[in-house]
Amino acid sequence: MTRRSLVAGAAGLVAAMTTGGDAAAMTTAPSVRGGGGGEDRFARGELRGVWIATVANLDWPSRPGLTAAAQRSELIAHLDRAVRLRLNAVVFQVRPTADALWPSPYEPWADCLTGVQGQDPGWDPLATAVREAHDRGLELHAWFNPYRVANHTDPTRLTASHPARLHPEWVLPYGGKLYYNPGLPEVRRFVQDAMLDAVRRYEIDAVHWDDYFYPYPVAGQAFQDDAAYERYGSAFANKAAWRRDNVDRLVREMGERIRETRQGVRFGVSPFAVWRNKATDPAGSDTRAGVETYDDLHADTRKWVKEGWIDYICPQIYWHLGQSAADYAKVLAWWDQTVRGTGVGLYVGEALYKAGDPAQAAPWQDPAELSRHLTLARDHEEVAGHIFFSAKHVAADRIGAMARVVADHYQDRVRAPR
Repeated sequence: MTRRSLVAGAAGLVAAMTTGGDAAAMTTAPSVRGGGGGEDRFARGELRGVWIATVANLDWPSRPGLTAAAQRSELIAHLDRAVRLRLNAVVFQVRPTADALWPSPYEPWADCLTGVQGQDPGWDPLATAVREAHDRGLELHAWFNPYRVANHTDPTRLTASHPARLHPEWVLPYGGKLYYNPGLPEVRRFVQDAMLDAVRRYEIDAVHWDDYFYPYPVAGQAFQDDAAYERYGSAFANKAAWRRDNVDRLVREMGERIRETRQGVRFGVSPFAVWRNKATDPAGSDTRAGVETYDDLHADTRKWVKEGWIDYICPQIYWHLGQSAADYAKVLAWWDQTVRGTGVGLYVGEALYKAGDPAQAAPWQDPAELSRHLTLARDHEEVAGHIFFSAKHVAADRIGAMARVVADHYQDRVRAPR
């Protein structure tokens, strides 16, 4: 299960978390209660992050149409809470559906701000987020979605000047959504240009992508990219290999262009956590996941690490310890081994949203489950931090799982790794 399943259940703002903590000067090595070995490696820093999702107003703003002052106040509250919990990074979604949370010359203003795509909200959320995060000692990772255009299939609902309407040949409907076609070179260049505009204009600390490349499979439906494959795919053994090459090119080129555009900006990806099951590929993880990024999303995440095309990877290990099809411990160990010797940073995406959800398995009803994840990670040398999904769940903390993480593992503020 990935964060894609949360879109339909977007809710309003929830009560702020009251866990204490000050904004004391950050140290370089955290104190650890009940942790395992490997603490010395944190002398180089430990990432403690939270995702702030804006698509469908998941986390922020609490609803579209708030005044600029109210939106800013809510955003600042998320940043202040991160400081109180001794986090050091926020992953802020600034391009949720081929639109923008800054005045982009490429794409319209996001409708999560005003309720009307293309309408100026009267302020620059990305500029404010960067400034206010840095003022609080927080990194700002700008989170982009490369190919998703809309969570519906009606192009006429997009603003008239939207690139997807100006170039309808770029767009494909699938699974009730609209996507840019990854098989078109002009699409690949355009989405890179749109994202790099933010890199060029704002002092962000990282470019961050989530788990959407080719769309998640929908039973009984086909992604209709035959024409692009016929035009561009003749050198490949099959369509799947061509699709993987399209995504490889996007990742490799984006990393190169980020480094050319602004030195010091890192490039990270947060994929679905299973590359391939061992039964599919001996190099895969000891899992029986129903989705494999290599085969289903055409995202060769292991290759990106091995080739050093990205600076960090943050697999969404959204399962509990002992989960039968995908045990958190086994998936964590696989990623620890995969990044070893590559120089690519490894952070773990944590499913805080599952903690206390009555629809989830019994381990998620235990406030200590997430803390046990972090304790286990201390025994894996390559793990350099965690990111929690998502900000509204950090605020609500239904059963105190986040409070337990802070008490057990985040007793001091520390710097993010560089």
